Amino acid sequence: MTLQQLTYFIATAEHGSFNAAARALFCSQPAVSDPVRKLESELGVELFVRQGRGLALTSAGRTFLGHARAVVDTADEAAASVGRGSFRRPERVAMGTFRNAPYYLVAELAASFLEHNPQARLRLPGHNSAAVAAAVRAGELEAGLVGLPVEDRGLLVRPLFRDEVLFVSADPARTADPVSIEAFVSGPLALYDAGFGIEDPTRRQVASRAQRAGLTLDPRFDVEHVETALQLTAAGLAHTMAARSVTLDRAFPPTLHAVGFADPLYDTFALVTRASGVVSSGTQRLLDLVDDWAADVRRHLQEH
Repeated sequence: MTLQQLTYFIATAEHGSFNAAARALFCSQPAVSDPVRKLESELGVELFVRQGRGLALTSAGRTFLGHARAVVDTADEAAASVGRGSFRRPERVAMGTFRNAPYYLVAELAASFLEHNPQARLRLPGHNSAAVAAAVRAGELEAGLVGLPVEDRGLLVRPLFRDEVLFVSADPARTADPVSIEAFVSGPLALYDAGFGIEDPTRRQVASRAQRAGLTLDPRFDVEHVETALQLTAAGLAHTMAARSVTLDRAFPPTLHAVGFADPLYDTFALVTRASGVVSSGTQRLLDLVDDWAADVRRHLQEH
């Protein structure tokens, strides 16, 4: 087993295919796939299985990934300890984020990490929270920021802060008083995260409330991004919902009005990691900054 094999294995796991890993490493596809296949032979297990057009980690691969990262990180640190820091490969750190993370100072978290780790490369894929939790569970990501609830099987979940979800309308009369679930469902509605639907944590909460009231959540517009839902609402075609942090953004349409639900609704955001995984030193340094970032977000929300 060599460091090169481990490095190529990690790159393949991060990029989802030998071709993508080869492009990231500036080498040919066989230069990546051959060492990884040899590593599998030496270990006596399959680390990847074909999934669609790419590769997915097997159970053995998910277990092995954290250890491989730890070994490569330790080798880099050992080289740096004797003055060979200039020969280290750029450290690549990844953490998943919920889709609306830009409204929660995530750029400040990224800037803080790079300030302390100027040579690192940081990747913050922003998917729906359900997808981020699944990627962490599968070992494709070491950690993720998610909105709750998510499927937490095999995960450690640490709540960080919460933000109130508001009803949004272009009609000021509709926002004069807190809105009941019955009034909300009566629509017409423009809801976002169409790609995940009921798996989206916020929509799941609303749908559950509607179900308890004997109602069905049936939006007129099912769109992917909150910004699109807000544009449709500003045009008077529908009503929507949005977290308070979204309504505080400069881009929030000035013609829109927002009010809370009669039974207040909150998005709770959390950090998730694998219960049995090994977190690499680079990811751990990023996670060490998360509590300060969450405190900044809480202050921002309280001030407004």
